[in-house]
Amino acid sequence: MASLFGHGMLAFTIGKVASKKVSKSLIFLAVLSAIIPDADVLGFMFGVPYESPWGHRGFTHSIVFAVIWTLFLTLAFGKKQKPLYAIVILLSTLSHGLLDALTTGGKGVGFFIPFNNHRYFFPWKVIKVSPIGVERFFSEWGAKVIMSELLYIFAPCFIVLMFNWLKSKRA
Repeated sequence: MASLFGHGMLAFTIGKVASKKVSKSLIFLAVLSAIIPDADVLGFMFGVPYESPWGHRGFTHSIVFAVIWTLFLTLAFGKKQKPLYAIVILLSTLSHGLLDALTTGGKGVGFFIPFNNHRYFFPWKVIKVSPIGVERFFSEWGAKVIMSELLYIFAPCFIVLMFNWLKSKRA
């Protein structure tokens, strides 16, 4: 998986680009939505095998989960901006699996669960896979993850945010 920082940065960028006046609550929900798929790691504590549809990078990383999660949050918090909330939350949730499919480790992402249990990677595995657990993250391995995310997530997000900011100054 990409780290929580990488997932959060991409969701922040999605939210900022989606609207000139994006609310703090929508940004928070976008970041939460980009991170929540990794709640499936709790399954390890209950003996859920990685390869299970309910295992890590399984159902919570799927398109079906992203749609259900989006509907729930949009109806609960969208108020008068339901289309904006739906788009930002859906893209943020889907971004999690997309980033994970670019990592160098794991067993792939179950994009199509529950219809197809196959796990997928993209041909370009450029993001160092993040260790599971805080202790293991603060290590040489974690530093390599951050360096790869700076290059492949943070730098592109920064460029997009700068163009978005410049565009807003012209308007």
